[in-house]
Amino acid sequence: MPVLLFLIDTSASMNQRTHLGTTYLDIAKGAVETFMKLRGRDPASRGDRYMLVNFEDAPFGIKAGWKESHATFMTELRNLQANGLTTFGQSLRTSFDLLNLNRLVTGIDNYGQINLKNI
Repeated sequence: MPVLLFLIDTSASMNQRTHLGTTYLDIAKGAVETFMKLRGRDPASRGDRYMLVNFEDAPFGIKAGWKESHATFMTELRNLQANGLTTFGQSLRTSFDLLNLNRLVTGIDNYGQINLKNI
């Protein structure tokens, strides 16, 4: 079951507009939506879980966890607004901590562990 985490910059600088008039945040949201639509067409994506994290401090930056529904993810994505500061380092750390937690919960990392049933 793959977990895909999207870390979206929601700092105030994402309110900048392109020459087309759309904000950088709108472009980021559109890219995630497009990815989700294209990925959803692949039969291998049935077990995919998605997470959405923005640049707010934890735990407020966690908008949708891996147990949330697709509808919740999309709602939270559409509701993102650009304000605040850029806290890239802390947001990236939070993202990796969440992914590591998922790996721990699912037992995906079992190297170095002895399975006593096989002895």
